[in-house]
Amino acid sequence: MQPWSVKYQPKSTEFTQGQNKAVEEVKSFLGSFPKKRAALVYGPPGSGKTSMVHAVAGENELEIIEVNASDVRNAESIKEKLGPAMMQMSLFSRGKLILVDEIDGVSGSADRGGISELAKLLDKTQFPVIMTANDPFDKKFSTLRKKSAMIEFRTLAYPSVLAVLKKIAEKESIEYDEVSLETLARRAGGDLRGAINDLQTLAENTKKLSKGDVDELSGRRQADTMINALMRILKTTSPEVALPALEDVDEDTDEIFLWIDENLPKEYKDHEDLAKAYDVLSRADVFRGRILRRQHWRFLVYINDLLTAGIALSKKERYPGFNKYTRTTRILKMWMFNQKNAKRKSIAGKIAEKTHTSSRRAIQDTLPYVRVIFKKNKAEAEKLAEYFELDDAEIDYLKK
Repeated sequence: MQPWSVKYQPKSTEFTQGQNKAVEEVKSFLGSFPKKRAALVYGPPGSGKTSMVHAVAGENELEIIEVNASDVRNAESIKEKLGPAMMQMSLFSRGKLILVDEIDGVSGSADRGGISELAKLLDKTQFPVIMTANDPFDKKFSTLRKKSAMIEFRTLAYPSVLAVLKKIAEKESIEYDEVSLETLARRAGGDLRGAINDLQTLAENTKKLSKGDVDELSGRRQADTMINALMRILKTTSPEVALPALEDVDEDTDEIFLWIDENLPKEYKDHEDLAKAYDVLSRADVFRGRILRRQHWRFLVYINDLLTAGIALSKKERYPGFNKYTRTTRILKMWMFNQKNAKRKSIAGKIAEKTHTSSRRAIQDTLPYVRVIFKKNKAEAEKLAEYFELDDAEIDYLKK
């Protein structure tokens, strides 16, 4: 029995749903190769990342070499399986696209060396590489982010999921009513692959779909989105509604803190309400610190209570209207700062090696003068760049 998610995988980008901007960015990446040798396509499960890569490869008549990152987890296996694929011409003399799917499957400790080996191969690859991930902002992926075009796939809106389900239902001659199919699409939470699998489970044999079938579905427990969780917390004054809001959210505690911190000011307009909410958030952070220092994991229940009911009850009344909640920008800003700082440290290290001083001393005493020279004396700057063995990115940094 062939899974419908495979059977109805789009053959061209014309039939992909709800990700037009991301699709255009992938096409642009392929068109500009080797300006960037890799793209990191990220987004929630079931948003169409992998099927889109196959569709783009088909449109461009590229042979696709697909490897699941969880199957090549360490440096040796990555070098053995991906190295030849990235260097050798296709057997059919066609262009080639390398897909490294689900790089989240490579951990930072158990699979020591896997990510660094993949990063090395990206510098040498003769063919475009597309990696997919659910969350690429883990610290362990910092090198891959630096080398890749970052392309985001957003959570699919339910109308996009519904449109695909309707097409499949019609092709499979399934009798359905609009309410049943719409309910199935809404319950998917943006997971198109999951919704298709549910439709196949419920209707493949009977060729019918009723609301009763959908209501009785007891399979996969959908991970709620952080945005829905925030709505349940910030849009209520009922602890019964707020308390379970984070139960099905697939985010770690640190990420949840940042989501709440980012979106609280958008919702709580009264300054007293906002102050109370941040006081609750800070108390939850105290418990988090005690867990980190003393490993008192029983405090997790207090953190959940404070982040849900505590935040919800900080306001005097529910605020009307709708606010667009967004992912925190702090992680991206921290990453950008770290990238700039890393470049400065890299330059200081090269200066320190040539001048026989420490990197710290090079940053404090030498680097400021070097930057002045690069901005005002092109001839001397070229000599220094050659002497310190600076690369193009480091030279550009010193010119700014």
